[in-house]
Amino acid sequence: MTLPISKTEARKRGWKQLDIVLVTGNAYVDHPSFGAAVIGRVLEAKGFRVGILAQPDWRSAEVFKEFGRPRLFFGITAGTVDSMLANRTVNRRRRRRDNYAPGGKPGHRPDQATIVYANRVREAFPGVPIILGGIEASLRRLAHYDFWKDRVRPSILLESRADLLVYGMGERQAVEIAQRLAAGEPVEALTDIRGTALVSELQPAEALEIPSFDEVADDRRKFAEAHALFAANLDPVRGRILAQAHGKRFVVQNLPPMPATEAELDEIHALPFTRRCHPSYEKLGGVPALETVRTTITTHRGCFADCSFCALAAHQGRIIENRSVDSIVAEARQIAQADWFKGTISSVGAPSANMYAMRCKRNWHEKGTCGRRDCLLPKPCPSLVSGTKRNLEALRRVREIPGIKHVFVSHGIRCDLALQEPQYLRELVKYYISGYLIVGLEQVNARVLRLMNKPPIEVFEKFEKEFEKLNRELGKKQYLVRYLILGHPGCMEAEARELARWLRKKKLRPKQVQDFYPCPMTASTCMYYSGYDPRTMEKVQSPRSDRDRRAQRRIIQPPRK
Repeated sequence: MTLPISKTEARKRGWKQLDIVLVTGNAYVDHPSFGAAVIGRVLEAKGFRVGILAQPDWRSAEVFKEFGRPRLFFGITAGTVDSMLANRTVNRRRRRRDNYAPGGKPGHRPDQATIVYANRVREAFPGVPIILGGIEASLRRLAHYDFWKDRVRPSILLESRADLLVYGMGERQAVEIAQRLAAGEPVEALTDIRGTALVSELQPAEALEIPSFDEVADDRRKFAEAHALFAANLDPVRGRILAQAHGKRFVVQNLPPMPATEAELDEIHALPFTRRCHPSYEKLGGVPALETVRTTITTHRGCFADCSFCALAAHQGRIIENRSVDSIVAEARQIAQADWFKGTISSVGAPSANMYAMRCKRNWHEKGTCGRRDCLLPKPCPSLVSGTKRNLEALRRVREIPGIKHVFVSHGIRCDLALQEPQYLRELVKYYISGYLIVGLEQVNARVLRLMNKPPIEVFEKFEKEFEKLNRELGKKQYLVRYLILGHPGCMEAEARELARWLRKKKLRPKQVQDFYPCPMTASTCMYYSGYDPRTMEKVQSPRSDRDRRAQRRIIQPPRK
């Protein structure tokens, strides 16, 4: 049974008033890859009555009154992806498709959806507590650069007039907020919850003050300095509470949540997700995004790499949070029993699948991540403990489940780690590749790779050779799909031509090419806007115009004659 998305469905359950209404910019899909579904299921399991307003018509406040006034709060998310990225290309054109909408049809969510939804809720129900969450809010919790407006904007808390913002993976925060409000605490008293941000009239005594909104909006070097302080305090143990002045008030970012335990993640993934979209979407063609993840299994959260262009460190954190092997296998069995299952588990993993079950000898769950060095650069840290045995056990056990014919790892792997684990790479090539393995090449120029915080090209070339050698030994015909990023800070026309020469030398015509998108609160976006690498304060030049981006793409993907 899915969560209610209409008053009629809520009344069928005998609910006269809901405790919580979640508003999402996605169509409602009951799957653990969709944040609103996860938070809804977690709150439901704790005994709360939850309804979902999925892709409401934002042009009027009336739609937001569908369930009436909730007893506790409205929770608002723009959806699984940033609403601007969902609606527009990096060249600012309107997208012709939205995979998170029924039938893939665009136009079901507004630009800046979190702000628009929150203000409509405030219009519909003055005084109701409003809690923001999801990737859009999480990456805009402090003053940030907005690519679409080409300026620094204040914290989304101020523009949305919300009471509280949940950043990162929000299950714990959502439950604590609900329980404390249910116990009678006013929302103004919820100032001490890890993984939240709020607006305060006073700067907390224990907080580290970072450059103010006015300073970072007026001074690009101050913007880079603020980002450096933000990035240095993402650790739940070593970090500090941050405060950033916005006029006479402060936006306060509380400490990140402590890492989720294995038992907590197992409990979340054991919830009764149907892995279906809401029945009302079936006649509209379903929800395309569901089909890309319906048979995927997420094994862990977080990433201890610190790629400059990636938002994972700012959102999920750098500490790996693992599920148990038994939990992964149980989810695979559930999928295998579904009437729609056709025999293939499309992916088992996470953005770096071979980080599953890895740990640090320093016990980072208690001591935090190391402040002295990068986990992977210049070489993987010797304190990292391999998770290969457990990772391969999970894959083998999933593969042995009756009814499962194929198991693939499609999330992507970290090449430098794979080179250190020959057993993992051999079994990956032997059993778990569908024919193509997508890997992050990104760039070849040494300085650009350093700005990206990626290993030098020689590491990738070594991985290529090992991959090809294993395919020959095992009698396989499998191929690497090299994922490229154009227009990254430091990548000007000369660097793009260097990449083109490398590709021609290898007789490659790339298909997986992405233009750099300045996502809020990443190091790369800081470089793009400020002109400084926040880690070194080295000056960085970036291609800024649409013409520059198009020129680089023509260099890498010249028109066919």
